[in-house]
Amino acid sequence: MQAVEELDSLRRNARRVLAGVSTVAFATSLFSRAIDPIIPPIAMDLGVVPETVALLSTAFALPFALVQPILGPLADMFGKTRIMTVCLIILIATAVIGALAPSFQVLLVSRVLAGIAAGGVFPVSLAIVGDLVPVAERQIALGRYLAVVISGNFLGASLAGAVADLIGWRGVFVVIGGCGIIAFVASRFGFAGQEKPAGARLEIHAVPGMLGSILAKPRAKVCFSAVFLEGVAVLGLFPFVALLLLAGGEPRASIAGLVLGGFALGGVAYAMLVRTLVAKFGPPRIMVAGGAIAGVALLGATIGTPWPAEMAALAFVGFGFYMLHACIQVQATEIAPAARGAAMALHSFFFFTGQALGPVLYGFGFFHLGSVPTMALGALVIVGVGIFCARFLRDRAGPA
Repeated sequence: MQAVEELDSLRRNARRVLAGVSTVAFATSLFSRAIDPIIPPIAMDLGVVPETVALLSTAFALPFALVQPILGPLADMFGKTRIMTVCLIILIATAVIGALAPSFQVLLVSRVLAGIAAGGVFPVSLAIVGDLVPVAERQIALGRYLAVVISGNFLGASLAGAVADLIGWRGVFVVIGGCGIIAFVASRFGFAGQEKPAGARLEIHAVPGMLGSILAKPRAKVCFSAVFLEGVAVLGLFPFVALLLLAGGEPRASIAGLVLGGFALGGVAYAMLVRTLVAKFGPPRIMVAGGAIAGVALLGATIGTPWPAEMAALAFVGFGFYMLHACIQVQATEIAPAARGAAMALHSFFFFTGQALGPVLYGFGFFHLGSVPTMALGALVIVGVGIFCARFLRDRAGPA
């Protein structure tokens, strides 16, 4: 009887912590995609060409990636929820800076700081899910967690566009900053008693060896290269969606937000179907199908149809992307169970390095090749990633 009560207590504690994690991750996800639909009004207001403003996405993603080798081990040593809390406070501060930014340079700095802070939330939250959920149930748990994060991405894009049309792009930072404050208050209940006591020793000399041992693992090489290419081929397109719509005669930021939100809706659809998909098809087939669906839908987005059709195309891109990406994430959580924070930090490092490089490559391709050939290349890459992962992660799929 006592063992049963202890097990129930552990489960209640896990649910409470995961609720706090999801709340912070949701608020953070608002920051990640909020810039994409408001690039044209920022460019007009601050007197900067839109192509330069589109690099605000890189300014967020690249620092996010670069801090991973530092924040991951810090989370393992000092406590994952403690690191998440500090990073959320920094994110709130960047929203204040963004709302008051007098120039593009100041706004750029705020996005760099936001990327650094977000780097201490997403990978650490995935590590916490890995710590609290058995591997046999992890794909379902990660699917539900992704539904929360994806919902934040959807609101971050669609809400940003609507707010910008109503009160201007600076209001977007006010709204997401307020959401961050609410998440901070709520997380105080979810994280109560979870932070490690002060005085933990940071063994700097051990970090390079730890990261090197993780990178040497065959599963790490497959997972990390795959998410890098995902970031380039799919997420790298997002900063140009509003500009492509503008070129097609649609100037409204709210419409750009809705079109980008289609990607998130596809992810939510995956999260709702994940249990059925895993039970019926298994991870290898899901990865192949996910890459194929995302690739075909990306090709469909090149046709230049009215915005509702573009939104539908991005919804299918999102559905296929998350089919593939979630399977890779499950594999990544088992690369180094004893240093899960560091392993997931490296996972995010490669994913967001791809996201940082993606806008640069898409911009180069749009200028030199045109939109259709460039997006066709992106489609081929994501299809290849699905086949690659199904082949080389097949023997490591494990119970899902």
